[in-house]
Amino acid sequence: MAIPSNAVERRSLTFPQVALALQTLAIFFQATTAGLLLSTDYGGTLHGVGARVMYGASMLYLLAAILAWRPGGGPARPVLYATGFLALASVQVVLGVAHEPALHVPLGVLMFGLSLLDLGRGLGLGRAVR
Repeated sequence: MAIPSNAVERRSLTFPQVALALQTLAIFFQATTAGLLLSTDYGGTLHGVGARVMYGASMLYLLAAILAWRPGGGPARPVLYATGFLALASVQVVLGVAHEPALHVPLGVLMFGLSLLDLGRGLGLGRAVR
């Protein structure tokens, strides 16, 4: 039986892709808890815990990118992206602790957008379908 030429090739997710997906999900959780922060008593606690998870996810993404790059001699671009995310996450934490929402909120939106773009690139969603 012939396999159709337009069949989608299945492949498993790599450690950097999983780490990036976790980072993106953590940033989205932060956006959700930011709204709760303004309207409930427990929102601040959830946002604080989410901040730690998001920062840890950014460190995990950097570690995954380094581990994927070093042994196989893969591209260094994911390492640069992950380093940039960790730097942005560090600035985000400082702005959050300083209670600077005028800078904290737009930076969070930027981080979510960049993380989504990087996730789409990492999963190959940006490639043209033939």
